[in-house]
Amino acid sequence: MTRRVAVTGIGVIAPGGSGTRAFWDLLSAGRTATRGITLFDPAGLRSRIAAECDFDPTAHGLDADLIAHSDRYIQFAAVAAAEAVHDSGWDPEASDPWRTAVSMGTAVGGTTRLEHDYVLVSDTGRRWDVDHHAARPHLHRAFSPSTLASLVAERFHARGPVQTVSTGCTSGLDAVGYAFHTIQDGRADICIAGASDSPISPITMACFDAIKATSPDNDDPAHASRPFDDNRNGFVMGEGAAVLVLEEYHHARARGAHVYCEIGGYATYGNAYHMTGLTGEGLEMARAIDDTLTQARLDATAIDYVNAHGSGTRQNDRHETAAVKESLGAHAYRTPMSSIKSMVGHSLGAIGAIEVAACVLALRHQVVPPTANYETPDPECDLDYVPRTARPRKLKNVLSVGSGFGGFQSAVLLTRPGGTTR
Repeated sequence: MTRRVAVTGIGVIAPGGSGTRAFWDLLSAGRTATRGITLFDPAGLRSRIAAECDFDPTAHGLDADLIAHSDRYIQFAAVAAAEAVHDSGWDPEASDPWRTAVSMGTAVGGTTRLEHDYVLVSDTGRRWDVDHHAARPHLHRAFSPSTLASLVAERFHARGPVQTVSTGCTSGLDAVGYAFHTIQDGRADICIAGASDSPISPITMACFDAIKATSPDNDDPAHASRPFDDNRNGFVMGEGAAVLVLEEYHHARARGAHVYCEIGGYATYGNAYHMTGLTGEGLEMARAIDDTLTQARLDATAIDYVNAHGSGTRQNDRHETAAVKESLGAHAYRTPMSSIKSMVGHSLGAIGAIEVAACVLALRHQVVPPTANYETPDPECDLDYVPRTARPRKLKNVLSVGSGFGGFQSAVLLTRPGGTTR
């Protein structure tokens, strides 16, 4: 018998307010959290706006040692994971650590700390022969992306499969998908899964400036992120984390846990095409969607909402519009599809997990989050993108899709408990 996988806990650190409740309040109100960059001086950059988290690690209960030794994205993950575990009612101390897994994603890892300390050891870039004495003793933690999953595992005593996933902008979605398979395959009963990134730094912003992927609308940051709108001109950088507690369904029921939803399927494919380019037909994403539906034993007409990658770049929005039409056929025109990046920006590897959390909450509240700032239709993007205002809707099966640099195309299906054809 195929093992079923439930979501029993949620934790979120996102722009616009920390915690799951603040996150959902922002989405359901259709508010944007984008603003001028405050984390550093962005003078000289083409894009000087971002969706920043107002985050105080001390106020969230992190100890001074962890704060001193850990990059911002690690701190996000620690707080989000603690919220998710608390929300699930699961007690790690009373569980078998060998049956507890961790799957965490990140696209750029400790970039913020690495860049900061390089400035120190090189005397703001003046020295080629860097002074290692100026580096903090735990700089190696920023160097290795595996620190993310390792820290979460250490904090919650997980000795089962532990992995850090780095597949660009699909990292968070893939981390949740790999956690789903880890439980489904019988290698764990519980998996702490999600992603975290803090990419709002000079080097990261400069990287995306160079390829003109980010929006230059510095004078109107609140309206700069406008996925699917004909006047869009790039994405807005974001940051944050989301963590879910995934659990074998009967294991969750046996301990009396609240089950938010089930994960019905997950698939990922590559396009073997280009580091940043996308094929116009969207066949790789369509294949991921089709595979996911097959795993869940659902027909395309059963999908009630598509949470889009919706970055706000022309090639991406048209690519995934084509993919959804390829997989859902005529039903695509009857299915609402929206992008929360319009409100919380694009936090690279973290956003896939944040979007999955949004889907879980959409199922819980029976509300489709909107695409903020959507005003002018693009003739090549002709689906229902839920403009500006959240929409109450009966939801049973929700699809979330992602697209990442490197050609990664992923999809995951969430369903209300008992929602698939099992």
